[in-house]
Parts: sequence; structure tokens; C-alpha cells
Amino acid sequence: MLVTGATGRIGRLVIDELLGAGVPVRALIHRSEAAATLPAEVEVFTGDLTMPESLDPALNGAGAVFLVWTAPPDTAVAVVERLAAHVRRIVFLSSPHQTPHPFFQQPNPMAALHAGIERLIAATGLESTIIRPGMLSSNSLAWWAPAIRAGQVVHWPYGAAETAPVDDRDVAAVAARTLYQNGHVAGDYVLTGPESLTQAAQVGVIGDVLGRQITFKEMTPDEFRSLSESTAPSSVVEMLLAAWSAAVGQPAYITTAVADILGTAPRTFRQWAADHAAAFAEDSKPRRP
Repeated sequence: MLVTGATGRIGRLVIDELLGAGVPVRALIHRSEAAATLPAEVEVFTGDLTMPESLDPALNGAGAVFLVWTAPPDTAVAVVERLAAHVRRIVFLSSPHQTPHPFFQQPNPMAALHAGIERLIAATGLESTIIRPGMLSSNSLAWWAPAIRAGQVVHWPYGAAETAPVDDRDVAAVAARTLYQNGHVAGDYVLTGPESLTQAAQVGVIGDVLGRQITFKEMTPDEFRSLSESTAPSSVVEMLLAAWSAAVGQPAYITTAVADILGTAPRTFRQWAADHAAAFAEDSKPRRP
């Protein structure tokens, strides 16, 4: 099994799941030094989705590919053609852009990219499975952890917006299972957590796990735009704001796909927060007054 995006949030966990199941694993990385972060039993190849010919050594002899698209769309046709020439199965990490819920129906350049790659994969006739995680629990590490570690108020827009955060580990377990287990050809799985929680409630859950109260204060969309100016493309910022706005007063879209495939209930956001509590723990160094 070849895992692309092998050092990313999901790809790295997929490798662990495959190894745990006794499946031989190959990893595709961009930089050779990243090999040091992978288990010794993983066969590592260096390649780049923007240079389709660089994928051939990793693809030779592979049976299936976990595809995470992390490049501009220009080379998508050539990459999918190369995959089709070497492997029999593709599991593609996409997004829930077809999901009939306002949160997922906002204009989103990434959704258009994903839809195009899905069409390319379908045209190959290969065995394929589409994985569509909703909001990832781990997003809160980037969004709220810095303020929580510093003992500060969490300022964020649309605190009343409801999502059903899904644990990255559950997404990876589903991806791995569909790579090596039969019965998932043409599968199209939207993956969510088990409960609908407002963003403010998610911050509250983190506070409960840490044993302290965390104050959540509403931020305006314009304040969020200014905050994100140097950290995210404006298209992503606008997509998030539109999605959160549409989710206010709407219970989150929830599926049973994780439980159906794994045979166990998806982890709750509280479980995820408890397992990652150290990432939110207050900084030990004294803060300036």
C-alpha cells in the first residue's frame, strides 16, 4: 500500500493503521529528511505530485494508493493516469462537498478541486473509494490551543455554529480499512463525529478536560479576517466564515459511517480532547503582565 501525504495529519495515522494490521506500507514524501519521522519498517520514496514521473518508483509493485491531493490541479490528469497504470485500487481523501447540509454547500475552491479529481478517478475504472471527513477535531489545535495555553480568552466567530468534529484517528482507520479490506469498491463515505456541538461548546469541553474554565468571546467576521490575514488564503477564510454562518441554528450533519466500517463507535470530541490535553496545557513559563 502506498500512502501519499505520508507525514500529514491523516496520512501519518494511516501508516500506523496499516502497520498495525500487518500490511506492508510504502510512504511518499517530498523531502528525504522526513523519512526519519516514519517507522523503520516503512519503505520510503521521494516524489512530488507536481512531477508525475517522480511517482513511478513508488508505484512500481504497489497494489493500492491512499491519495491525498496537496498540489495545484495542473498535474491531476497525469497523476491519475500514472496511478491507473500501476495500481488496482485508489482511496481518495476528499471533502463532503456533495453533502446536503448548509455547512458543506458554501463556495469552496478545494471542493471544486476534489470533485474534479473524483471524476478523473471514476473514469479510470479502477476500484475506488472516496473518504469525506467533515470538520476534523484536530483543527482546534491550530484555532484555539495558542490562546488556551496562554490562559487567554478564546476569541472566535460564530460560536453558535454547530459541527460534528471527527477524530483524525477514526478517519485514518476508515481509510486503512478500505485500502486493504474488500467490500468498499465504489464506497463513498462521509465521516463525522457522533455529536453536534457548537464551537463555543467545543471550547467548553476542552476546558472541562483541563479542569479549568475557558472564556469564549464572540469575534466579528472582519476581526477574523484580520486575524487570519497572514496565516490562511482569503478564499479559505471566506469559505469558513460562510460555512459557520450557515451552520448557526442548524444541527450538524452526522453519519454512522465510522461505526459501520470499523464496528466501533466514533470517538467523541471529549475523548479527542482528553487524549490531546497536553497540547492545551498552560505554558509553564511565566507570562508578562
